[in-house]
Amino acid sequence: MTIRKFNFGAGPATMPLEVLKEIKEELLDWNGLGLSVLEISHRTKEFMEIAKDAEQDFRDLLSIPESYGVLFLHGGATMQCPMIPMNFAPLDGTADYVNTGYWALRAIKEAQRYITVNIAASSEVDKFLYFPKQDSWQISKSASYLHITPNETIGGICLKEISEENVPIIADYSSGILSEEIDITKYGMIYGGAQKNIGPAGLGFAIVKKDMLNQAQEKTPTMFNYTKMLEGESMYNTPPTFAWYMAGKVFKWLKLKGGLKEIGKINNIKAKKLYGFIDSSVFYSNNIEEKSRSIMNIPFLLINEDLNDKFLKESVDAGLLALKGHRSVGGMRASIYNAMPLEGVNKLIDFMESFEKRNHNLNVKR
Repeated sequence: MTIRKFNFGAGPATMPLEVLKEIKEELLDWNGLGLSVLEISHRTKEFMEIAKDAEQDFRDLLSIPESYGVLFLHGGATMQCPMIPMNFAPLDGTADYVNTGYWALRAIKEAQRYITVNIAASSEVDKFLYFPKQDSWQISKSASYLHITPNETIGGICLKEISEENVPIIADYSSGILSEEIDITKYGMIYGGAQKNIGPAGLGFAIVKKDMLNQAQEKTPTMFNYTKMLEGESMYNTPPTFAWYMAGKVFKWLKLKGGLKEIGKINNIKAKKLYGFIDSSVFYSNNIEEKSRSIMNIPFLLINEDLNDKFLKESVDAGLLALKGHRSVGGMRASIYNAMPLEGVNKLIDFMESFEKRNHNLNVKR
């Protein structure tokens, strides 16, 4: 087998090797049927079992109460940005949004097409280097819901703890989902894309409190209506079956790892080690407020920006892929999702240390 490299990309992200091997074995003949899982109709009892098992494992991992519906949808998280105002606010309604960076802004811009958006808090004036404290959020009296992005993939900031508000909280959990334990009951809904900690790109998920349903705007398309999609068990039309099947494999892998409590411990160890190295170096830096630092997405800067291209080329040669930061913030970014082993983080640190030693004479400040 070809030696695998370490993928630090933000998504499509690294997948568990054990899962990939299992899928490889099953790909041509799933469960003795004589055909691939890619060829199984979503209406068959075989796929229904795949879907049912995946939902139950997802529920088990996150301790999702029966009062919440679980959906597996097309379009990742971005498609749901317009779905949310259509489903949870009237046409002339208002919703509150906390502006914490690139993806929060995406959600805000989509919502503004349909409703009035009140910015309850923002860290934009400080270049999104922290997550605004919850006690600073200005919740409007007429808000139908409050939207947050607990983990900003690009900026590397996150919200560590949250308390319930007087309005339902809706959260984009694309990068944080399944990385550690969360209390679902504090939210009206969480949603996101699968391509980070769940499975392939193209699949989205939504966990929505059932008493929030049945209030979609009249002209909401059926495919955008959470109530209709839940009634159809996420199968109003042909769902992304292969991605759903792979998600189920990842859920079982996580359960075998000890669930979210254990994977959370591992993720915190990985993040602490990488942040510790960056903080101890004069060559690299991370400017995010310490208590707002993400354990999934770790951006960092080189002291000399002229070395960025060299760093990226040599990192690829060393088997460390997709470390380039997003164009909106520059620098580097290491996404260390669940499937990134500690070995990968150690190898990245070893490379960064070696690169620093070889280029310290070019240590010119920006």
